[in-house]
Amino acid sequence: MVEIKTASEIQAMRASGQVVAQILAAVRDQAQAGTRLADLDDAARAVLAAAGATSPFLGYQPAFAPVAYPAAICTSVNDAALHGIPDRYRLVDGDLLSVDCGAVLNGWAADAAISFTVGPPPASPSPATADARLIETTEAALRAGIAAAVPGARIGDISAAIGAVGRAGGYGICTDFGGHGVGRAMHEEPHIPNEGRAGRGRKLTPGLVIAIEPWFLAGGRDSYYIDDDGWTIRSGDGSRAAHVEHTVAITADGPQVLTVP
Repeated sequence: MVEIKTASEIQAMRASGQVVAQILAAVRDQAQAGTRLADLDDAARAVLAAAGATSPFLGYQPAFAPVAYPAAICTSVNDAALHGIPDRYRLVDGDLLSVDCGAVLNGWAADAAISFTVGPPPASPSPATADARLIETTEAALRAGIAAAVPGARIGDISAAIGAVGRAGGYGICTDFGGHGVGRAMHEEPHIPNEGRAGRGRKLTPGLVIAIEPWFLAGGRDSYYIDDDGWTIRSGDGSRAAHVEHTVAITADGPQVLTVP
């Protein structure tokens, strides 16, 4: 069932989105060489506690997962694309880190993700410059998906916009995991694949709030596998991955991003 939100409900979700933005800023600031992934989770929990919010990730167990998710954020490193569990791994310069997080405040959820390379930018061509191109392309796909999220368009228009950017970059795209509705719960209908045909799918109407989240695989193949932990999604060919996301409200005035500061 797709729930249409009122203007006041969208404002309440914007407050949740601000908490998400604060978490991502805090985690990015702390993500330096030598920092444990678990330390980043601690930082996220501190922001949630200060805001009086909770994590929709912690304890979440969808049908595909054999165990409940044990952390407040997802930290996916290098060939991990999604759902990486923050553990005692210490970051090193050059790691490609994707951080996904959510917040529930006063009963309303928001969700966003960023990807970045740990350490200083490269001075010459290197694997890090390839990562920079991957991240930039994934961010461009997110912008294209948001731009397509206007009243009267269809979900396929968002999917097609994202997919076109990813394929032009030569990256792999998997449609098993993608964008989704968000509101009273972190995952609501509808599903928004990261590739599709324009003009297809549900029509976008004001009050629909969705998470748009492209993730691309650098090797160009679409295959992936799930780690033994039951959660971490890795590229099938071992190539690096990037993932970005915003919570977006469809309004009569165009798309409104709820997870920016």
